[in-house]
Amino acid sequence: MNTVSTELYQEIQHFYARQMQQLDAGLADEWAATFTEDGVFEANAHPEPSIGRSVISAAVKQAHGRLAEMQETRRHWLGMLTIDRGEDGTLFVRSYALIVGTKKGGEPKIVFSTLCEDTLVRHEDSWQVKYRKVTRDDL
Repeated sequence: MNTVSTELYQEIQHFYARQMQQLDAGLADEWAATFTEDGVFEANAHPEPSIGRSVISAAVKQAHGRLAEMQETRRHWLGMLTIDRGEDGTLFVRSYALIVGTKKGGEPKIVFSTLCEDTLVRHEDSWQVKYRKVTRDDL
């Protein structure tokens, strides 16, 4: 595997910034559109992976609804990205994600600390997640 240019590294950071802001805003369909049609979201906190945009979108809508009922806002903070390029141009991205939860009228708290491992593929003029594996540190 090969490392990537500074320019591409910045492009991928922008991709994640937009993607995480969509997730935190509850824009489920827009967030799911950052995955390939057959994209996979796997997490050790879930019994089964979510496969395909419609399933991924539905899971986000459900989770965002639960948070709204609890009057809790969540923010995802990604950092410590490492990016390697495969021979076919596929990107393998590894990052740490902190998820901060703030209940209405409450103090922000780190809810989860995770490792995020993505396989990104080029799609037209952007990138899409082909496969995402999220590993919560507490599980």
